[in-house]
This record gives sequence, C-alpha cells and structure tokens, in this order.
Amino acid sequence: MLFCYRAFRNNKIISKTVEAENEKTVAFNLKRQGFFLIEIKPKENLIESNLAFFFNRVSFTDIVDLTRQLAIMLNAGLTLVDSFDILKKQVSKKGLSELVNNIEKEIKEGDSFSMVLKKYPQFFSNLYISLVKSGEASGKLSDILLKLAQNLEKQREFQGKIKGAMIYPMILILGMVGVMFIMVTFVIPKLLNLYKDFNLSLPLTTQILMAASSFSAKYWPIIIAFFIGLYILVKRFLRSNQGKLFSDSTVLKLPAISNVVKISSLVDATRTLSILIGSGVSILESLEIIIETVNNVIYQKAFRNVYKEVERGVSLGSAMLQEQIFPPILVQMVIVGEQTGKLDETLGRISHYFEMESDLAVKTMTSLIEPSILVVLGAAVGILVMSVITPIYQLTSSF
Repeated sequence: MLFCYRAFRNNKIISKTVEAENEKTVAFNLKRQGFFLIEIKPKENLIESNLAFFFNRVSFTDIVDLTRQLAIMLNAGLTLVDSFDILKKQVSKKGLSELVNNIEKEIKEGDSFSMVLKKYPQFFSNLYISLVKSGEASGKLSDILLKLAQNLEKQREFQGKIKGAMIYPMILILGMVGVMFIMVTFVIPKLLNLYKDFNLSLPLTTQILMAASSFSAKYWPIIIAFFIGLYILVKRFLRSNQGKLFSDSTVLKLPAISNVVKISSLVDATRTLSILIGSGVSILESLEIIIETVNNVIYQKAFRNVYKEVERGVSLGSAMLQEQIFPPILVQMVIVGEQTGKLDETLGRISHYFEMESDLAVKTMTSLIEPSILVVLGAAVGILVMSVITPIYQLTSSF
C-alpha cells in the first residue's frame, strides 16, 4: 500500500511517497532514519480520489436541504449554534459535514452568520448572504431562511423541469450522431465496395456518401480529435464576454427556446426582488443582487440600466418601462405595486404568474423540439438508405 508523508530533517521538509504494509511501519522506518514525522496518510489513486470528490462534493440540493432544516430548527426556538450542532450529527456526506463544522466553529468564535457565509462564496450566493444579513438585522432570521428555502426549492424544481424536458431530445441527438458515425465509418464502406466491380453511374448522394465513408474510415481518430478540440474551443469562447453575449442573444431569437429563457429569467428576477424587498433590503441593493444572479447577459444589461435610472431617482416601474425586453404586464404590475406600497407582494404575484407561464413554455418547447428531431432523424436515415439501395436497384434492373 502506498503512503504519502511529510517529514523534517536537516532543516528541510521532505515530502515523498513510500510503499509499506501500514502507517506504523512507515513511521518506524522514518524515525530510524532520523526523520521527524509531520504527517502521514494513505495515497488515493486517481480513480478513488475522483470518485470521492464526486460523491462528497456539496451540491445545490445539499444547500437547499440544509437551509430548510436550519429554518425549521430556528423557527422551533433553537439557537443558531444548537441548530448547527444537530445538523453536524445528522450530515453523512463528508464535504457537507466539513462545511457545517467550519460554520459552527466560526460562529462559536464570535462571527455573525452572514460574515461566515461570505467565506464560502462557492456554496452561498450574494442573494443568500444578503437575506441572512437582513434577517440578522431584523431579528427574523428563521422567517427569512424559510423564504429563502422556498425560493431555492422553486429554483431546483424549475431546473429539474428544464433538464427533464431536454433529456429525451439530447438522447435522440446523441443516438442519431453515434449511429450515423458508426454506419458511415464502419458499415457502409463494406457495402459500397460492392459497387466498385460494376460499371454503374452512381447517384450524387451515393458518390458523396462514398467519399465521406472513405475519408471517415481512414481518418476517424482525427475526426474525433477534431470535434473534441472544437468542443473545447467553443466552450472557452462561450465563457468569454463576447461568447456570452453571442450565445445569450442567439438563444433569445430561437423560436421554441427563447420563450423558456425569457420567462425563466423573469421568474427568478421577480421572485428574488420580492423576497429581498419584503425582507427590508433596499431597491438599489436588490437590483445589484439581481444583476449578479440573472444568467442571461441581455437581462443583466437591462437590469443594469434600470439600476442606473433608479439611482438617479426614477421609480422602478418607470425605469423598467424604458427597457423593451420587459413585458408590459410586468411593468404595469411594478407601477401598481409602487403606487399601493405593496411592491413585494405584487412582485410575488407576478412571479407566480410567470411560473405558470414557464410550465406552458416548457411543454411547448418539448412538443416542438421532439418532432423536429424525429423529422431530421428520419430524413437522414432516408437519405442514407436511398444512397445505398438505389445502386443495388440499378444493378438488379440491368440484368
């Protein structure tokens, strides 16, 4: 078994890997050689370490469940420290257990809950931290956490709907591409070799298929490497500012998908604004958080313009009216909410309305995408079959 150790000798720290039966054997050998042992642990192989990372990482679902449990315990009258002490005993996942232990330790040392959360931005968003800070200031942390848990659960539910709707089309696309690649690369070349012995005038589609098959059969490793490299380059481009702008603006122009993206952005934005404003966060601070949480660059730009207008003294509804990307119903409801002094409740209602619209949009998108993929798949298979069968038909007709 392999062990990693760090030891001190001759004013130097040495880190190495050795093979031994157990840790005691390693420690004994090092002491005999004059080393002062600092640390020793079994070395995990790459597969084990990757599996451990995958199964022990803290997921969005873990944070949702943690928030819900914490809100329930605080609402029952437990203190924050007692709540984390109970959570620490209940959590089994290693990564989440370490997170809970660290938060509890830092709260016991005197840091506020919101200050501790700021040290873990990979798990807790600015929205989460701002709401916790607001709850601490108002003394209503349990109520704020309940609202936050509901918000996170709705986000998880909507993400699940989108993923569920896209699984079947993605399986169809990947299956179609895989089957076509195998057919063109390995199966069809053997069939097309039959035509070389006969003096036939092949159709154009068959000639194209023969050229593609011969090229694919010879250079299929290069083709795979090319598409892998293309995928990496496209992924890097989409992460850049120009790539995000291009992809987000393109998505908003696609017939079936654009409506889902628009409504999902508005659902998140209105729900988040409702919770923030209802929790006592100012409109400007709320808009700052919205700008950071909205995924689509086009909507980020629109909310940034709204923020500038509100900062100048313009009302939220009037500022949103200047941005064409916001639907009239949203603008009118915001104006009514400002006039009645119940902006948070109005935003909550409009968010619920957009949630119902999102369900319809997802169903519409699915009903449009799936038949389109089947049509493309059928056309591709039809062309493939015709390219192979037509020369055979010509050959049999000549006899």
